[in-house]
Amino acid sequence: MRKKRRKGLGMTSIDVASMSLEELKSLQTKVNRAIETYEERRKKEALAIVEAKAREMGYSISDLYSAPRKGAQPPRPAKYRHPENSELTWSGRGRQPQWFKDALEAGAEPEDFLIKA
Repeated sequence: MRKKRRKGLGMTSIDVASMSLEELKSLQTKVNRAIETYEERRKKEALAIVEAKAREMGYSISDLYSAPRKGAQPPRPAKYRHPENSELTWSGRGRQPQWFKDALEAGAEPEDFLIKA
């Protein structure tokens, strides 16, 4: 296999016309593997750069990402309950459930479904 270095690019020029079938298949396997792992290698490079910059500024990655994060909000307590099926409830937030919409269209008032503590 004959390789030529291209000036300034750090890449190798390969004369594929002079390669045997076995050499071409080997090269193809290597190229496919490089393509498959390209994104992962780029992520590792980016992480190394970020880690180096953090160290340069006196931090570690865990220092920068250990800040408290907002977690998922706990479910809101039910505010409305279906009059016939007590398992159907609604907190009064977000989209109205179909049973609530149907009841309003039939002339009911939202106060009719309030859960009284």
